[in-house]
Amino acid sequence: MRELVYYVAVSLDGYIAGPEGQFDAFSLEGDHMADLERLADALPTDAAAHLGITQPGTRFGAVLMGWNTYAAGLPDGITSPYRHLEQFVFSRSRHSGTDDDGPENLVVTDRDPVDVVRELKREPGADIWLCGGGNLAAQLVDEIDRLIVKRHPKLFGSGIPAFASSAYRPSSFEMVDNRTFETGVAVTEYARRR
Repeated sequence: MRELVYYVAVSLDGYIAGPEGQFDAFSLEGDHMADLERLADALPTDAAAHLGITQPGTRFGAVLMGWNTYAAGLPDGITSPYRHLEQFVFSRSRHSGTDDDGPENLVVTDRDPVDVVRELKREPGADIWLCGGGNLAAQLVDEIDRLIVKRHPKLFGSGIPAFASSAYRPSSFEMVDNRTFETGVAVTEYARRR
């Protein structure tokens, strides 16, 4: 069965973006960048092509994101950031009452994210990547099978937390992999304890 994997970059104080939604404080230079190929399916399609990285579609087959995460690329004309994956954008206000087939393999929906994830998990294919943001992660916390946290040695002070405040119950995960780099970035993978 497919797993839901929350793979996300975070600051030391647990934020996935700064106070105004900016994510450009995360370092894009250094030895941790060599780890990108391991999870190449989680790179935007155009960025992978620019870097000469092949996206095999073997780790992730679908990506989920909230509207604000998706909208980050719109000012630059990026309307389909992950064309190599099935893309699901969740929004309560930007829809026509039914799922909208967007550009290049993208659906904007107001459906319950839990229902969508449970349907996707029953389908054959590679895992499902939860790209962001914090509100969507909080809604899906009980469906998350793995967390891959790329922790950067930065403090944001405030911003968008990895999990928005919510009434979810404590969950236990066990560490299954940990990679540290000279840049101070650490990539740690956790699997849910069942």
